[in-house]
Amino acid sequence: MHTLNIGILAHVDAGKTSLTERLLFDHGAIDRLGSVDTGDTRTDDGAIERQRGITIRSAVASFTVGDTRINLIDTPGHSDFIAEVERALEVLDGAVLLLSAVEGVQAQTRVLMRTLRRLRLPTLVFVNKIDRAGARAEGLLADIRRRLTPHVAPLTRVAGIGTSDARVRALSTDDRRLAEALADVDPDILTAVVDGPEPTPGDLDRALVARTADGSFHPVFFGSALGGQGITELVDGMTRLIPRPPVTPAGDPRGTVFAVRPGPGGERTAYLRLYGGEVTERQRLTLLRREADGTTSRVSGRVTRLAGPLTAGNIAALTFSSGLRVGDRLGELTERAPQFAPPTLETLVTARHPGQAARLRSALLSLADQDPLIHARPTAGGATTLLLYGEVQMEVLAATLAQDFGVEADFEPARVRYLERPRGTGEACDELPWHDRVRYWATIGLRVEPGERGSGGVFAYETELGALPRAFHQAVEETVHVSMRTGLTGATVTDYRVVLVRSGFVGPLSTAADFRGLTPIVLRRALEQAGTRLFEPYHAFEAEVPLDALAPVSAQLASAGAEFTGTTGGSTAWLITGELPARRVREIELRLPGLTHGEGVWWSRPSGDRELKPH
Repeated sequence: MHTLNIGILAHVDAGKTSLTERLLFDHGAIDRLGSVDTGDTRTDDGAIERQRGITIRSAVASFTVGDTRINLIDTPGHSDFIAEVERALEVLDGAVLLLSAVEGVQAQTRVLMRTLRRLRLPTLVFVNKIDRAGARAEGLLADIRRRLTPHVAPLTRVAGIGTSDARVRALSTDDRRLAEALADVDPDILTAVVDGPEPTPGDLDRALVARTADGSFHPVFFGSALGGQGITELVDGMTRLIPRPPVTPAGDPRGTVFAVRPGPGGERTAYLRLYGGEVTERQRLTLLRREADGTTSRVSGRVTRLAGPLTAGNIAALTFSSGLRVGDRLGELTERAPQFAPPTLETLVTARHPGQAARLRSALLSLADQDPLIHARPTAGGATTLLLYGEVQMEVLAATLAQDFGVEADFEPARVRYLERPRGTGEACDELPWHDRVRYWATIGLRVEPGERGSGGVFAYETELGALPRAFHQAVEETVHVSMRTGLTGATVTDYRVVLVRSGFVGPLSTAADFRGLTPIVLRRALEQAGTRLFEPYHAFEAEVPLDALAPVSAQLASAGAEFTGTTGGSTAWLITGELPARRVREIELRLPGLTHGEGVWWSRPSGDRELKPH
């Protein structure tokens, strides 16, 4: 049996979870349809997901069509959980991008399509809710071509759209509109359309399969998840147009953990996509993990529960004797490496009741395993810092702590997260046994220098390996990375290289504590000598505004420090693109409705950082 791993992606309320339920029900995987309103859907199984009616964590459900097993990955739709979506995209063979025939193309839809096209992931477009009042077909197709991608064509047609009697039928592959659309992306079809003879249905079908597979063309299907119309045609498109992944059954297992879900009694279930080899219950595995400071560690353990063998190309939920995190990998760590924009907001979390401080810290560290980008980090005062994408994510975390861990927590207002990078090179050294009035039986010399952009933190040696006991080496390296969490301005230091240039100890007197105590002192002096530059995060943005709102919106963006990359005019609206300091994004989001009479559409996401300009 072949396997396809297909993601369902959409903006909030487009009907993702309802479509998943319909696919599972129609193919016998569940015996009744769940409902988002009643909170009994298969994939939104968390209490908070049921209460809010939104997907927060990626979930996997499966059904079988003929000789194909389809694993459906239901992904979050809210922009605060975009990292969760991108983690799911990493393990997919194809995707279904869902739109509402009523609400049409939304800002988040455009974010998702841009990501799908960048990854060249085979993607089908499903227009849902055709049986709802206000549903559109031809007008929505025009919006898709204008706002998502021009390279689309419908493979189904709707009769009675916008009524409860809406019905769907498949279009013939010799449709002239399909030929003209494929001619834009397939040179053979272009030649046949221009010079003749006309492409045959077989020619069009082969081009449709090939261009969908390479991610350059996106077939469109119409239907209703609740009513069941168009589902048969969509499933046929999945099995016929999304290519089956190449697998290597033999050899060592290779795969990636892309989701972690909490279970009863503190047990956690990890979702593993396997690219090669096989995994069985009780098998011992070693996974590689990229730590926040850029170092690599190993996680070894045994598979304690698995529903049958996990074969190449498939996805399975498993429990592991050691705690797994999202991003842990079997095989090479660099294989299919994900590109995640880091969060740009930071908050401080404290327990409302002091006696729950330890439980809060443990709970946040557990949640960080499910989403490593939040980087839960204890502070000296007993609080914990978290990195976030937005306010909704903060609200969800607060509810999760209360409901799943029994901890009431207070979150400080989120603030923009700044970063420091070394400006130059600095070096400092302290000889044993004294430092000021504190005795440290250690000699440490450190050099701080700029690292490569995106490298995080790197620790290296110029001293002879073995000159220090291993425990002392480890104490210095770990303390360097911890100390760099607070730079000269209080921001986290990144993209640095710290080199141990001198070391020494005294026989039975020196301990690892001496090296942990002296390292921050020497490192600080070296960093002060090197100097640092402060960087602030930026967001790339798109603003779609009415024709008469271009001037006031542009003026507001300019006053907020935006740098424009384009302004495109259409018949009904202007599209403004550019980059903006992250600290001004919320301000623009709040002002846009008033400037555009409620008709403006805003999209933004992290796009890196720039050196902070003096005010």
